[in-house]
Amino acid sequence: MNSKRTALVRDTLIGGKESVKVQTMYDDRISDIDPEIVVKKINDLSLMGCDIIRFSYVSSQDGDNFRYITSHSPIPVVADIHFDYRLAMEAMDNGADKIRINPGNIGDKWKTKMVVEKAKDMGKAIRIGLNTGSLPKHGKDDDVVELMVNTALEYISDFEAWGFENTVVSLKSSDIDKTMRAARLFKEKSDYPFHLGVTEAGNAITSAVRSTWALGKLLEEGIGDTIRVSINGSIEDEVLCANEILRTLGLKKGGVRIVACPRCGRHTFDSHGFLSRIEHRLLTLNKDITVAVMGCSVNGPGEAHGADFAVTGNGRKIFVYSHGDLIKSLDSVEEAEKELFKLIEP
Repeated sequence: MNSKRTALVRDTLIGGKESVKVQTMYDDRISDIDPEIVVKKINDLSLMGCDIIRFSYVSSQDGDNFRYITSHSPIPVVADIHFDYRLAMEAMDNGADKIRINPGNIGDKWKTKMVVEKAKDMGKAIRIGLNTGSLPKHGKDDDVVELMVNTALEYISDFEAWGFENTVVSLKSSDIDKTMRAARLFKEKSDYPFHLGVTEAGNAITSAVRSTWALGKLLEEGIGDTIRVSINGSIEDEVLCANEILRTLGLKKGGVRIVACPRCGRHTFDSHGFLSRIEHRLLTLNKDITVAVMGCSVNGPGEAHGADFAVTGNGRKIFVYSHGDLIKSLDSVEEAEKELFKLIEP
Protein backbone atom coordinates (compact mmCIF):
# COMPACT_ATOMS: atom_id res chain seq x y z
CA MET A 1 0.00 0.00 0.00
CA ASN A 2 1.05 3.61 -0.42
CA SER A 3 1.71 6.06 2.41
CA LYS A 4 -0.99 6.44 5.06
CA ARG A 5 -0.84 10.22 5.00
CA THR A 6 -1.99 12.41 2.14
CA ALA A 7 -0.89 15.77 0.80
CA LEU A 8 -3.21 18.13 -1.06
CA VAL A 9 -1.75 19.98 -4.05
CA ARG A 10 -4.46 22.30 -5.37
CA ASP A 11 -7.22 19.73 -5.94
CA THR A 12 -4.93 16.71 -6.35
CA LEU A 13 -4.48 14.30 -3.45
CA ILE A 14 -1.14 12.49 -3.14
CA GLY A 15 -0.74 9.40 -0.98
CA GLY A 16 -3.23 7.35 0.99
CA LYS A 17 -5.21 5.12 -1.36
CA GLU A 18 -4.88 7.55 -4.26
CA SER A 19 -3.42 6.49 -7.61
CA VAL A 20 0.26 7.16 -8.29
CA LYS A 21 0.59 10.61 -9.82
CA VAL A 22 2.86 11.42 -12.79
CA GLN A 23 5.08 14.48 -12.72
CA THR A 24 7.47 16.24 -15.07
CA MET A 25 9.58 19.39 -14.93
CA TYR A 26 9.60 22.17 -17.53
CA ASP A 27 12.94 22.51 -19.23
CA ASP A 28 13.27 26.26 -19.87
CA ARG A 29 13.62 29.32 -17.66
CA ILE A 30 10.25 30.86 -16.88
CA SER A 31 11.26 34.40 -17.84
CA ASP A 32 12.41 33.22 -21.30
CA ILE A 33 9.19 31.50 -22.37
CA ASP A 34 5.89 32.52 -23.91
CA PRO A 35 3.42 31.62 -21.14
CA GLU A 36 0.53 31.10 -23.55
CA ILE A 37 2.53 28.52 -25.52
CA VAL A 38 3.60 26.87 -22.27
CA VAL A 39 0.00 26.57 -21.05
CA LYS A 40 -0.96 24.95 -24.37
CA LYS A 41 1.90 22.48 -23.87
CA ILE A 42 0.75 21.76 -20.32
CA ASN A 43 -2.73 21.02 -21.66
CA ASP A 44 -1.21 18.46 -24.04
CA LEU A 45 0.88 16.97 -21.23
CA SER A 46 -2.24 16.67 -19.10
CA LEU A 47 -3.99 14.76 -21.88
CA MET A 48 -0.93 12.48 -22.09
CA GLY A 49 -1.35 11.62 -18.40
CA CYS A 50 0.72 14.22 -16.55
CA ASP A 51 -0.78 15.13 -13.18
CA ILE A 52 1.66 17.75 -11.82
CA ILE A 53 4.28 20.00 -13.44
CA ARG A 54 7.28 21.70 -11.82
CA PHE A 55 9.22 24.82 -12.81
CA SER A 56 12.54 26.19 -11.61
CA TYR A 57 11.77 29.57 -10.05
CA VAL A 58 15.15 31.29 -10.13
CA SER A 59 14.47 35.02 -9.82
CA SER A 60 11.78 37.66 -9.45
CA GLN A 61 11.93 38.10 -13.23
CA ASP A 62 10.00 34.84 -13.44
CA GLY A 63 7.03 36.28 -11.56
CA ASP A 64 4.75 37.58 -14.33
CA ASN A 65 5.03 34.54 -16.58
CA PHE A 66 4.71 32.18 -13.62
CA ARG A 67 1.56 33.93 -12.43
CA TYR A 68 0.00 33.52 -15.88
CA ILE A 69 0.93 29.83 -15.98
CA THR A 70 -0.42 29.02 -12.51
CA SER A 71 -3.70 30.81 -13.23
CA HIS A 72 -4.26 28.94 -16.52
CA SER A 73 -2.69 25.52 -15.96
CA PRO A 74 -5.15 22.60 -15.86
CA ILE A 75 -2.87 20.73 -13.43
CA PRO A 76 -1.09 21.79 -10.22
CA VAL A 77 2.12 23.79 -10.63
CA VAL A 78 5.19 23.40 -8.41
CA ALA A 79 7.93 25.99 -7.91
CA ASP A 80 11.42 24.55 -7.43
CA ILE A 81 13.39 26.83 -5.10
CA HIS A 82 17.02 26.78 -4.07
CA PHE A 83 18.97 29.04 -1.71
CA ASP A 84 16.68 32.11 -1.49
CA TYR A 85 13.67 31.71 0.79
CA ARG A 86 12.21 34.97 -0.55
CA LEU A 87 11.69 33.34 -3.94
CA ALA A 88 9.64 30.61 -2.28
CA MET A 89 7.46 33.25 -0.63
CA GLU A 90 7.09 35.09 -3.93
CA ALA A 91 6.27 31.94 -5.90
CA MET A 92 3.41 31.16 -3.51
CA ASP A 93 2.07 34.69 -3.96
CA ASN A 94 2.25 34.07 -7.71
CA GLY A 95 0.11 30.96 -7.50
CA ALA A 96 2.43 28.00 -6.88
CA ASP A 97 0.41 25.07 -5.57
CA LYS A 98 3.47 23.42 -4.07
CA ILE A 99 7.01 24.46 -3.22
CA ARG A 100 9.97 22.12 -3.57
CA ILE A 101 12.81 23.04 -1.23
CA ASN A 102 15.87 21.54 0.36
CA PRO A 103 15.84 23.24 3.78
CA GLY A 104 19.57 22.61 4.05
CA ASN A 105 20.40 25.02 1.25
CA ILE A 106 17.83 27.63 2.26
CA GLY A 107 20.13 28.69 5.10
CA ASP A 108 19.15 29.70 8.62
CA LYS A 109 16.23 27.74 10.06
CA TRP A 110 14.13 30.86 10.52
CA LYS A 111 14.05 31.28 6.75
CA THR A 112 12.63 27.80 6.26
CA LYS A 113 10.15 28.48 9.05
CA MET A 114 8.88 31.56 7.23
CA VAL A 115 8.32 29.52 4.07
CA VAL A 116 6.53 26.77 5.99
CA GLU A 117 4.29 29.19 7.88
CA LYS A 118 3.31 30.95 4.68
CA ALA A 119 2.53 27.63 3.01
CA LYS A 120 0.36 26.71 5.99
CA ASP A 121 -1.51 30.02 5.86
CA MET A 122 -2.09 29.77 2.11
CA GLY A 123 -2.95 26.06 1.98
CA LYS A 124 0.08 25.17 -0.12
CA ALA A 125 2.03 21.90 -0.10
CA ILE A 126 5.79 21.49 0.31
CA ARG A 127 8.05 18.81 -1.06
CA ILE A 128 11.23 18.21 0.93
CA GLY A 129 13.57 17.25 -1.89
CA LEU A 130 17.00 15.83 -1.10
CA ASN A 131 19.62 14.39 -3.42
CA THR A 132 22.80 12.59 -2.38
CA GLY A 133 24.73 15.46 -3.94
CA SER A 134 23.05 18.15 -1.83
CA LEU A 135 23.36 16.94 1.75
CA PRO A 136 25.02 18.46 4.81
CA LYS A 137 28.77 17.88 4.94
CA HIS A 138 29.74 14.32 5.68
CA GLY A 139 32.80 12.14 5.71
CA LYS A 140 33.64 9.62 3.02
CA ASP A 141 32.88 6.74 5.39
CA ASP A 142 29.39 8.01 6.25
CA ASP A 143 26.43 6.09 4.89
CA VAL A 144 24.98 8.72 2.57
CA VAL A 145 21.64 6.90 2.39
CA GLU A 146 21.16 6.93 6.16
CA LEU A 147 22.28 10.54 6.26
CA MET A 148 19.75 11.50 3.59
CA VAL A 149 16.87 9.70 5.34
CA ASN A 150 17.74 11.05 8.78
CA THR A 151 18.10 14.57 7.38
CA ALA A 152 14.62 14.34 5.83
CA LEU A 153 13.19 13.11 9.14
CA GLU A 154 14.77 16.08 10.94
CA TYR A 155 13.17 18.48 8.49
CA ILE A 156 9.79 16.76 8.90
CA SER A 157 10.13 17.11 12.69
CA ASP A 158 10.75 20.84 12.26
CA PHE A 159 7.73 21.18 9.97
CA GLU A 160 5.50 19.37 12.45
CA ALA A 161 6.76 21.58 15.29
CA TRP A 162 5.60 24.54 13.19
CA GLY A 163 2.18 22.93 12.69
CA PHE A 164 2.65 21.89 9.07
CA GLU A 165 2.00 18.40 7.69
CA ASN A 166 1.01 18.95 4.04
CA THR A 167 4.35 17.48 3.04
CA VAL A 168 5.76 15.19 0.36
CA VAL A 169 9.32 13.81 0.49
CA SER A 170 11.75 12.78 -2.25
CA LEU A 171 15.18 11.20 -1.73
CA LYS A 172 17.05 10.76 -4.99
CA SER A 173 20.38 9.66 -6.34
CA SER A 174 21.83 8.99 -9.77
CA ASP A 175 22.87 5.65 -8.24
CA ILE A 176 20.01 3.16 -8.50
CA ASP A 177 20.98 1.18 -5.41
CA LYS A 178 21.15 4.29 -3.23
CA THR A 179 17.81 5.52 -4.57
CA MET A 180 16.13 2.22 -3.73
CA ARG A 181 17.77 1.90 -0.31
CA ALA A 182 16.75 5.43 0.62
CA ALA A 183 13.13 4.87 -0.44
CA ARG A 184 12.85 1.64 1.52
CA LEU A 185 14.51 3.02 4.64
CA PHE A 186 12.38 6.16 4.63
CA LYS A 187 9.17 4.19 4.30
CA GLU A 188 10.20 2.06 7.29
CA LYS A 189 10.40 5.23 9.37
CA SER A 190 7.72 7.54 7.99
CA ASP A 191 4.26 7.43 6.41
CA TYR A 192 4.49 10.75 4.57
CA PRO A 193 3.72 10.70 0.82
CA PHE A 194 6.83 9.81 -1.17
CA HIS A 195 7.94 10.94 -4.63
CA LEU A 196 10.00 8.49 -6.68
CA GLY A 197 12.72 9.27 -9.17
CA VAL A 198 16.24 8.37 -10.26
CA THR A 199 17.93 11.73 -10.71
CA GLU A 200 20.21 12.55 -13.64
CA ALA A 201 19.36 9.22 -15.24
CA GLY A 202 20.63 10.10 -18.72
CA ASN A 203 19.08 10.02 -22.19
CA ALA A 204 15.74 8.46 -23.07
CA ILE A 205 17.14 4.94 -23.32
CA THR A 206 19.35 4.87 -20.22
CA SER A 207 16.76 6.71 -18.15
CA ALA A 208 13.94 4.40 -19.21
CA VAL A 209 16.00 1.33 -18.32
CA ARG A 210 17.28 2.62 -14.98
CA SER A 211 13.96 4.12 -13.94
CA THR A 212 11.92 1.08 -14.95
CA TRP A 213 14.20 -1.20 -12.96
CA ALA A 214 14.39 0.92 -9.80
CA LEU A 215 10.98 2.56 -9.71
CA GLY A 216 9.18 -0.52 -10.99
CA LYS A 217 10.55 -2.63 -8.14
CA LEU A 218 9.72 0.01 -5.54
CA LEU A 219 6.19 0.48 -6.86
CA GLU A 220 5.68 -3.29 -6.80
CA GLU A 221 6.62 -3.14 -3.11
CA GLY A 222 3.96 -0.49 -2.54
CA ILE A 223 6.47 2.34 -2.20
CA GLY A 224 5.76 5.57 -4.05
CA ASP A 225 2.90 8.02 -4.42
CA THR A 226 4.21 10.17 -7.27
CA ILE A 227 6.75 9.44 -9.99
CA ARG A 228 9.03 11.32 -12.36
CA VAL A 229 11.28 9.73 -14.97
CA SER A 230 14.14 12.22 -15.39
CA ILE A 231 15.30 12.26 -19.01
CA ASN A 232 17.94 14.34 -20.76
CA GLY A 233 15.40 14.87 -23.52
CA SER A 234 11.80 15.88 -24.03
CA ILE A 235 9.39 16.25 -21.14
CA GLU A 236 6.80 14.46 -23.26
CA ASP A 237 9.05 11.39 -23.15
CA GLU A 238 9.23 11.72 -19.36
CA VAL A 239 5.44 11.61 -19.10
CA LEU A 240 5.06 8.76 -21.59
CA CYS A 241 7.73 6.66 -19.87
CA ALA A 242 6.26 7.21 -16.40
CA ASN A 243 2.78 6.27 -17.58
CA GLU A 244 4.07 3.19 -19.36
CA ILE A 245 5.76 2.02 -16.16
CA LEU A 246 2.49 2.44 -14.27
CA ARG A 247 0.43 0.70 -16.97
CA THR A 248 2.89 -2.19 -17.17
CA LEU A 249 2.57 -2.68 -13.41
CA GLY A 250 -1.21 -2.53 -13.59
CA LEU A 251 -1.29 0.69 -11.58
CA LYS A 252 -2.90 2.76 -14.32
CA LYS A 253 -5.61 2.03 -16.86
CA GLY A 254 -6.77 3.74 -20.01
CA GLY A 255 -5.09 6.05 -22.45
CA VAL A 256 -3.89 5.40 -25.99
CA ARG A 257 -1.74 2.27 -26.29
CA ILE A 258 0.51 2.15 -29.36
CA VAL A 259 1.74 -1.11 -30.89
CA ALA A 260 4.46 -0.58 -33.50
CA CYS A 261 6.94 -2.90 -35.20
CA PRO A 262 10.69 -2.19 -35.05
CA ARG A 263 10.78 -2.53 -38.85
CA CYS A 264 12.98 -4.88 -40.85
CA GLY A 265 14.01 -5.57 -44.44
CA ARG A 266 10.50 -6.81 -45.28
CA HIS A 267 8.88 -3.44 -44.70
CA THR A 268 6.94 -1.88 -47.56
CA PHE A 269 5.74 1.04 -45.43
CA ASP A 270 7.78 3.47 -43.33
CA SER A 271 6.22 2.66 -39.97
CA HIS A 272 8.89 4.72 -38.16
CA GLY A 273 8.14 7.87 -40.11
CA PHE A 274 4.38 7.38 -39.94
CA LEU A 275 4.41 6.89 -36.18
CA SER A 276 6.55 10.00 -35.70
CA ARG A 277 4.04 11.86 -37.82
CA ILE A 278 0.97 10.88 -35.78
CA GLU A 279 2.26 10.00 -32.29
CA HIS A 280 1.81 13.36 -30.57
CA ARG A 281 -1.75 13.72 -31.83
CA LEU A 282 -2.56 10.15 -30.82
CA LEU A 283 -1.21 10.49 -27.32
CA THR A 284 -3.19 13.64 -26.58
CA LEU A 285 -6.49 11.89 -27.31
CA ASN A 286 -8.70 11.25 -24.32
CA LYS A 287 -9.50 7.71 -25.40
CA ASP A 288 -8.88 4.19 -24.15
CA ILE A 289 -7.79 2.53 -27.41
CA THR A 290 -5.00 0.47 -28.98
CA VAL A 291 -3.50 1.64 -32.28
CA ALA A 292 -1.13 -0.56 -34.28
CA VAL A 293 1.38 0.78 -36.83
CA MET A 294 3.05 -2.05 -38.77
CA GLY A 295 5.50 -2.16 -41.66
CA CYS A 296 4.57 -5.25 -43.67
CA SER A 297 2.08 -8.04 -44.26
CA VAL A 298 3.77 -10.63 -41.99
CA ASN A 299 2.59 -9.36 -38.60
CA GLY A 300 0.52 -6.40 -39.75
CA PRO A 301 -2.86 -8.05 -40.33
CA GLY A 302 -2.58 -10.05 -37.11
CA GLU A 303 -1.82 -6.98 -35.02
CA ALA A 304 -4.58 -5.12 -36.85
CA HIS A 305 -7.11 -7.71 -35.70
CA GLY A 306 -5.94 -7.29 -32.11
CA ALA A 307 -6.10 -3.49 -32.15
CA ASP A 308 -8.93 -1.01 -32.19
CA PHE A 309 -7.36 0.76 -35.15
CA ALA A 310 -4.38 -0.09 -37.32
CA VAL A 311 -2.28 1.01 -40.27
CA THR A 312 -0.01 -1.46 -42.05
CA GLY A 313 1.95 -1.74 -45.27
CA ASN A 314 1.12 -4.41 -47.78
CA GLY A 315 3.00 -4.25 -51.06
CA ARG A 316 2.63 -0.78 -52.51
CA LYS A 317 -0.54 -0.07 -50.58
CA ILE A 318 -1.26 1.17 -47.05
CA PHE A 319 -4.13 -0.63 -45.34
CA VAL A 320 -6.25 0.99 -42.64
CA TYR A 321 -8.24 -1.19 -40.22
CA SER A 322 -10.95 -0.57 -37.65
CA HIS A 323 -11.56 -3.25 -35.02
CA GLY A 324 -10.00 -5.90 -37.23
CA ASP A 325 -11.91 -5.00 -40.39
CA LEU A 326 -10.08 -3.66 -43.43
CA ILE A 327 -11.59 -0.26 -44.16
CA LYS A 328 -9.48 1.14 -46.97
CA SER A 329 -6.45 0.48 -49.15
CA LEU A 330 -4.62 3.76 -49.79
CA ASP A 331 -1.64 5.05 -51.76
CA SER A 332 -0.10 7.75 -49.49
CA VAL A 333 0.71 8.41 -45.83
CA GLU A 334 -1.32 11.60 -45.99
CA GLU A 335 -4.41 9.63 -46.98
CA ALA A 336 -3.70 6.99 -44.34
CA GLU A 337 -3.33 9.60 -41.60
CA LYS A 338 -6.56 11.32 -42.60
CA GLU A 339 -8.48 8.04 -42.73
CA LEU A 340 -7.09 6.83 -39.40
CA PHE A 341 -8.15 9.91 -37.49
CA LYS A 342 -11.47 9.99 -39.30
CA LEU A 343 -12.11 6.56 -37.81
CA ILE A 344 -10.78 7.43 -34.34
CA GLU A 345 -12.50 10.82 -34.14
CA PRO A 346 -15.63 10.52 -36.29
